[in-house]
Amino acid sequence: MLKAMAWATGIFAMALVNIAGSAPVSAQELSDKSVKTFMDYAWSLVPQQFTPPNGGKTILIDKTKRAEVMVPTAVAREVIRVGRLSAHAQVCDLPTAQLYNFRSMMQRQVDKKTWSQQQLVYISQLHLTTVMLLTGKIKLVEKQGGKEVVIQESKTASTTCSEEQKKKVMGVISAYVDAGPTFKIALPKKEDGAAKKTAESEAPAKKTADK
Repeated sequence: MLKAMAWATGIFAMALVNIAGSAPVSAQELSDKSVKTFMDYAWSLVPQQFTPPNGGKTILIDKTKRAEVMVPTAVAREVIRVGRLSAHAQVCDLPTAQLYNFRSMMQRQVDKKTWSQQQLVYISQLHLTTVMLLTGKIKLVEKQGGKEVVIQESKTASTTCSEEQKKKVMGVISAYVDAGPTFKIALPKKEDGAAKKTAESEAPAKKTADK
């Protein structure tokens, strides 16, 4: 597991470098085994209940029925791809782009009218877990009887973002959002920081979970 996390962080750093020259490394390049690793991390951090920030009905997740909450690998791969873009936006200090990227992805999934409320919570958590994993906010801690996945709020990604990379990230996210079903909103050319961490607040609460 530790090796998998080091691999993921290395891939993210390489993708951020590559984005300046062309497009970010696609989640399609991930093997099914790698996608499953991301999915496993996300499942371990899914809360047993989630209340939407708008005060909607609390959604209960039965952690003993994983198969009923999981989504197909192809869908998970797409969510991870969007999560990578959100991670790029976070590293490049583009909070509004990160927020719109997340909301556009979630609206696409809602519009499919395919997933249960529990599955939508999982999709949101998979996105958040991808962002945290790739920006260095998740770690494994050895404990008696196994390992524990924990969140470390103080740690930030060591990867830096040049102005060129920032423009590329904004361009890729703008194209994704513009192609979406309901987010025909032009992203600002400069970020003011007002939307920072909003996407995380709309996702399931971060927690510690046994692996």
